[in-house]
Amino acid sequence: MVVAYDGTNYSGWQIQPNGITIQGVLNDCLSELLGEKIEVMGASRTDAGVHALGNVCVFDTNTRIPGEKISYALNQSLPEDIRIQLSEEVEPDFHPRYSDSEKTYEYRILNRRFPVPTERLYSFFYHYKLDEKLMREAASYLIGEHDFASFCGSGAQVKSTVRAVTRAEVLREGDIVTIRISGTGFLYNMVRIIAGTLIEIGNGQYPPEKMKEIIDARDREAAGPTAPARGLTLMCIEYM
Repeated sequence: MVVAYDGTNYSGWQIQPNGITIQGVLNDCLSELLGEKIEVMGASRTDAGVHALGNVCVFDTNTRIPGEKISYALNQSLPEDIRIQLSEEVEPDFHPRYSDSEKTYEYRILNRRFPVPTERLYSFFYHYKLDEKLMREAASYLIGEHDFASFCGSGAQVKSTVRAVTRAEVLREGDIVTIRISGTGFLYNMVRIIAGTLIEIGNGQYPPEKMKEIIDARDREAAGPTAPARGLTLMCIEYM
């Protein structure tokens, strides 16, 4: 299934002992719909407050309901801030996390003098002027395969911090500055730390070439702060 959600009211994707999560809601609604215990497995375990237009999950079921019909039935019982965009049957060995794929994230920054209430849940308000040209130049250093240890949140348990970024763009449309990043895999908080670093470059604290130094440092202390979750959206996951 392809799942879209507003992450504002959830403690992230993954089931938590004390909090409502996207995975938990899907499990409950699917179990009730199909009359059997269902546990979904997601492609991306987004954090609390992070949104998605195209996260992907799978589950096993004995139902006779055609795969493409489950989305329609499930959307009738899901809360309004979670909606299935597509459902279909896949091969039994398909794994949403370990199959080759490219993920695309967007981080939105509202860059103006005063906040806009309707943007407060879906962008990070930043009132200092940002130079998107400097940010765009800095983002170009991210493209390629690098050790992104400088952009890995604390507590991450990974065998390697090497990842491949296939696209890194910075666009401005009016007061909205959008950082769009695609890659074959991302570390914990990687996109939000990149966003925080690009903001520091965009406000003139550092020149764009500082990004290369930060990558080469392989040290979380070298990079900028972790930008707030509300500005981040998982746009899509494309399988190879």
